[in-house]
Amino acid sequence: MNGICTLGNDYVFDQLVALLNSIDVILGPETPVCIYPFDDQTQRIADEIAKRPNVFLYDNQESINRWDQFMLEASPASMNKNKYRIYGGHRRFCAFDGPFDRFVYLDADTLVMNSLDLIFQKLDEYNCIVYDFQFKHPDKVYNISSVKLLQVFDETRIRTEIFCSGFYASKKGLFEPDKLNKLLANLRAGEREILYPTGDQPVLNYMFMRSDIPVYNFAHNLPNHEITGNSVTSDHFEEKDKILYDKGNRLTYLHYIGIPPNINQAVCAGENIEFPYRDLFLYYRYLHEPEKRPVFNNSPKSYNDAPVPNLFTRALRKLKLINQG
Repeated sequence: MNGICTLGNDYVFDQLVALLNSIDVILGPETPVCIYPFDDQTQRIADEIAKRPNVFLYDNQESINRWDQFMLEASPASMNKNKYRIYGGHRRFCAFDGPFDRFVYLDADTLVMNSLDLIFQKLDEYNCIVYDFQFKHPDKVYNISSVKLLQVFDETRIRTEIFCSGFYASKKGLFEPDKLNKLLANLRAGEREILYPTGDQPVLNYMFMRSDIPVYNFAHNLPNHEITGNSVTSDHFEEKDKILYDKGNRLTYLHYIGIPPNINQAVCAGENIEFPYRDLFLYYRYLHEPEKRPVFNNSPKSYNDAPVPNLFTRALRKLKLINQG
């Protein structure tokens, strides 16, 4: 069975609802969706999805515990816990245990913009399908100053196989215990130093690349005139009927990367904070309850300039969703 996976807790509730509503519109309300719990703060999510029979929270605690332990050992953060942190982002790896035979994973801060049929079809040929430009920034995945990096992966692989952990398609059963043990053995033997020191993205890239699992990136393979962006950092997308287009080509998904959850929360609470493609986010967030959509009467302030509400800051720091500082 095919399905959609995401990751969340109550502090990304507004983003998650927008994603789920975009799935309803673009993929159909019957599309199965599994949410992996970032932590145990999921009561608000549980209440919301009680009215969505296609959506469920992952509750295989054995699987969650196994990936928690794997991340503790795999991440360079485990070598310097005072400087770096390990948090629940890696629980997206539970998708390799199930419940779907084949899945597309999307971060909670994304919106589906197009059919994912081509993504799933490509899984007939490859075990990992992506569509992004993270390969342009290898320093956010690997420690490019490590002399060991090019001993493990040649430069061509680093230039072409790196991908963003916010959107990828893959399959159940790719990382069984024996394979994970081999990966951990390599990491313990010194390869942890080649990873960017925090987050799940470096570990996920390492898992695929060190296991010699080819990564198919549409950004490398589509004709140039068909390739689209996917990030809100691109300001040239054109909207038509609540769908975004890049030079006439329909986006596959939109990633609100760089917009922290507290900004979405504040906007949904009525603060007039502007951020890229905000109206599109609000449309999908309030798709099923438009009467609750906030109405703004004062002038907007940019999310880059907006002070973070103290309540949100404290909550997010407590949950380690933003940097301490």
